[in-house]
Amino acid sequence: MKKKNVISLIKYYTEKNDAGFRNEACEIAKGFDASGDYQLAEYIMSLLSNVNTFVPQVSENVSPFFEKIEANTDMLLLPDEITNDLIGVVNAIEHHIGINKFLFQGAPGTGKTEAVKQLARILNRDIFMVDFSAVIDSKLGQTQKNLSMLFKEINQFVQPHKAIVMFDEIDALALDRTNQNDLREMGRATSALLKEFDRMNENVVLVATTNLYQHFDKALIRRFDSVIDFNRYSQEDLLYIAEKMLDRYLDKLKLANRDIRLFRKIMKLMPQLPYPGELKNLVKTSVAFSNPNDGMDYFRRLYYAVCNEKPEDLKKLQSQKFTVREMEILVGRSKSSVARDLKEGVSDE
Repeated sequence: MKKKNVISLIKYYTEKNDAGFRNEACEIAKGFDASGDYQLAEYIMSLLSNVNTFVPQVSENVSPFFEKIEANTDMLLLPDEITNDLIGVVNAIEHHIGINKFLFQGAPGTGKTEAVKQLARILNRDIFMVDFSAVIDSKLGQTQKNLSMLFKEINQFVQPHKAIVMFDEIDALALDRTNQNDLREMGRATSALLKEFDRMNENVVLVATTNLYQHFDKALIRRFDSVIDFNRYSQEDLLYIAEKMLDRYLDKLKLANRDIRLFRKIMKLMPQLPYPGELKNLVKTSVAFSNPNDGMDYFRRLYYAVCNEKPEDLKKLQSQKFTVREMEILVGRSKSSVARDLKEGVSDE
């Protein structure tokens, strides 16, 4: 152990820099291990591991490069194909053979970020999302320096097997270096990212997300062990997901009035169902803004959100294949009144 180690320990202790203190202690342990004093090295590491289960050299108070993100405890609704790929990711990580870098690509709202949160829950890891505003700098060469410092912190995690580093929307750094519209500075940043990926600690899991995969630098794509496509939703998948979202929000608000057939009919009026992110907002706001004294009001609000008009035109509702009973719900009138105004018999299916 050198004098500078002692000084650093005291400095970190007085500054209450827990992460710095631990990393310095780890360096001291490594020094003893290298000199052959294995027992002392193990003793130091055991003291550190007994205090907290996970303290990497990142925290909201220490590193400007990371923001801690909570894992997701809610059920994540995904098509079977994507779910199976994520199971494969979990298996690959737990085999501990150096497969640790994954790229989740897909349109906005397809569940990429939420999937990372689910991985963290399953793997019992903490998520540290990279703050690009702290990495990207307008000064010439500073972005590359920041990337170097960022990966230095990643490679010095005290317990790397307990961390997921997330590059959410990594497009900010990873656009094609040959793209003439890209700044030369960012091209150099992408080159720096390539080098850092190659020497990254294999025990840390890195997950990046992008919705600009077609513009992604091909050399960087090759650095990932696997690319998961989140665009694989059928319309039936999205309809099923919307139903599950509806059930969840009705349960939260203790609304018992459910008519899945009517719900499906309204949703199918959309030419193309949106991805789960937009679906969630559509269903959630329709339920949340509904009249608490009218258990069917959320259907009217959902219809308005889908069709951009109130469900008032009975002839139009009839042409949309709604039954008299369903029109009764949508217009908020009695079935007999609806049938009379239609001036013709409408079978109540």
